Amino acid sequence: MLELVFELTPTPPANEFVRESKIGETQHCFPLDVYQCLHCGHVQLLTAIQPETLFREYVYVSGTSPVFVNHFRSYAESIIQDYGILEDSLIVEIGSNDGTLLSFFKEKGMRVLGIDPATIIAERTASIGIETIAHFFDEQLGREIHQERGPASVIPANNVFAHVDDLIGFVSGIRELLADDGIFVFEVSYLLDVYEKTLFDMTYHEHLSYHSVTPLKSFFQSQGLQLIHVERVDTHGGSLRGIVQKAGGFRETNDSIRKLVDLELKLGLNKPGTWVKFKERVDKKGQELMELLKLLKKKKKNISGYGAPAKSTTLMYQYGIDSDTIDYIVDDSPWKQTLFSPGLHIPLVSSSMLKRRPPDYLLILAWNFAESIMDNLKGFAEAGGKFIVPLPDLHVI
Repeated sequence: MLELVFELTPTPPANEFVRESKIGETQHCFPLDVYQCLHCGHVQLLTAIQPETLFREYVYVSGTSPVFVNHFRSYAESIIQDYGILEDSLIVEIGSNDGTLLSFFKEKGMRVLGIDPATIIAERTASIGIETIAHFFDEQLGREIHQERGPASVIPANNVFAHVDDLIGFVSGIRELLADDGIFVFEVSYLLDVYEKTLFDMTYHEHLSYHSVTPLKSFFQSQGLQLIHVERVDTHGGSLRGIVQKAGGFRETNDSIRKLVDLELKLGLNKPGTWVKFKERVDKKGQELMELLKLLKKKKKNISGYGAPAKSTTLMYQYGIDSDTIDYIVDDSPWKQTLFSPGLHIPLVSSSMLKRRPPDYLLILAWNFAESIMDNLKGFAEAGGKFIVPLPDLHVI
């Protein structure tokens, strides 16, 4: 049984950026209503947009962020070392994006294969030597890859497992492809961090599921798989990395799972009332931010945004931040520059705009990269520019 636990302002798909020729067209907004299963505690959206719409023309790439490049380098090294992955092993990444993670496995002499439905990104990744299948992963594809290339020693899926509507079909494909001694490793935004830090903007239509350890443990068990290790990592404001093997595999389940299950229960993540209070905190943070922005506009200050991740769409719609509030949004990805933000149609530009039309304040929409962004923009600060970081806690620097 599912219960509605909180509602956010409806938005267009969070990465549905548009070209200038389309800014006169209205983009349809879809509900962001969050439900919880009263039986297992799993948190999810019910509004599922066609994955073809969300991911075929995807414009986010990991390689433009030095933070993520370093994260994936250490990620690959730890998996290889901790789980004894040998040269020539097959590594198949689901949602491989621009191949950043796979490149580090390839450097270690492993066979790599990416799977990603974003057609143009997949083609460009293949052109730089990382073979990529432009397809959605499912049971049939898992079976076909196994038949053609053998079993996979490691199947990574980063910030993908929350995107899947048919989780049973997805893990069936993993079970088909995975070697008997192989591991499935995933990273997802962690529901516990979302709760503790009020990271409501992690809620958008690509994220159908908001994962926590308690329901994940029982879900994998029901599908012939076994969650053997979990750990908290810093990405996206707080994520969960999980390691999964086939049920009955030789690796033992460690105590990390029990510890996080106990913490989740202590915080009441499985109780609908917890999320009612969460929404009250969301509203309070919005009131504080909008009071600040309105005061600055009243003082005739110019404000622009920095970073256009998917979360920025949720944040701007929830708090009413539009083209009357911010003039433009700087984004470091060439894939997004010259486009306009979903629904609100605020122009996305390169950082050179900060010199041509410097604002008084930069609202850091990619707040999880605030430290590195501010380090890179020391010249802006030295010239008198100020930064506004909206989450997890509002502060002006």
